[in-house]
Amino acid sequence: MEDLNIKQLALALKTIADEKNLPEDTVLEIIEQAIAAAWRRDNGERDQEVRADLNTNSGEADVYVIREIVDTVGSDAYEISLEDAKKQNPEAELGGTVEEKHTVTSFGRVAAQTAKQVVLQRLREAEREVVLGEYEDKIGTVVAGTVQRVDPKVVRVELGKANGILPKSEQIPGEFYSVGSRTKVFIKDIERGNRGPQLILSRANEAFVEYLFAQEVPEMETGAVEIKAIAREAGRRTKLAVASTVPGVDPVGTFVGGHGTRVQAVMNEIGDQEKIDIVIFDEDSVQFIIGALSPAEIHKVELDEENKRAKVLVNEDQQSIAIGRGGQNVRLASRLTGYEIDIEAADTPAEPAASPAEPKKPKKNIENSLLDAVNEAASDEQ
Repeated sequence: MEDLNIKQLALALKTIADEKNLPEDTVLEIIEQAIAAAWRRDNGERDQEVRADLNTNSGEADVYVIREIVDTVGSDAYEISLEDAKKQNPEAELGGTVEEKHTVTSFGRVAAQTAKQVVLQRLREAEREVVLGEYEDKIGTVVAGTVQRVDPKVVRVELGKANGILPKSEQIPGEFYSVGSRTKVFIKDIERGNRGPQLILSRANEAFVEYLFAQEVPEMETGAVEIKAIAREAGRRTKLAVASTVPGVDPVGTFVGGHGTRVQAVMNEIGDQEKIDIVIFDEDSVQFIIGALSPAEIHKVELDEENKRAKVLVNEDQQSIAIGRGGQNVRLASRLTGYEIDIEAADTPAEPAASPAEPKKPKKNIENSLLDAVNEAASDEQ
């Protein structure tokens, strides 16, 4: 590539658009960015503000160098004095900008290489934007993909036309991913950064489990039952608060399914090592907290509505169950209910006064009976 012939680029515009399945306007914009970058490389400075207009009919391009109007000029590449600006535009004012026009038809080898790199990079980004645009309406859904590559911090998954990334934070801890294996992933977001748009996938968020249940529980679609809240620690435990909108329908049983088939289908996807607790949602915060802390037996709940805190009293033998391993049970219950929960051991109430004496009463009667029997026997002998 000895030089860059702008007329050739103009003629190739439609061909590039057809091959890349991109709008011609998008390709034109990319070529104009490349022309501006090439002009900057040959005639200007790296950070200089330059734009280009390509005439697709004549094959000529006009390059416009944009400079700010200032009192004192520090750099001619970026700034221009008001006096010089008024020579180009009599209405120029301080703080505004002026554009200097340059017509170009070709560039040298180095600038042409710069333009080529810009075109290739921008075309790749534009292609990715078009492909990802097809996934905009799939955000919040679960799709099947194929593991393409496994890196220490990210797993790359092919979804058909597009590829997505499964960051470490969105993976289920302890789960193994092998290249070529099929897996279900939740499309969490499309992230647009310096490297272009990227599909962000997840298997560790709450919405993934909620979507899986929606596939297994048709009553969710009809509105007969619903998930009111969900709290999850991927790979370890998930708590669901469910409710029914139809009288007589058991929400927990509906989600569990006959012989546990529905909940088991979800566990098969997320891994059997992750336990799922399904509890009934209750408008009464006290009852909701009691249910959320299951399987622990709760003695009493004291609410501080102002600070959204709850002091939960349990018998000493239930304290470790309520807290859970590593505080997991109380932590998930807090997230599920929206209350900061403190677990405390309840003071065991004193037994009624009569209670301790009751076991001794029959003992006293037995002793008296024996004494009476001995006395009676002695009397008979006499």
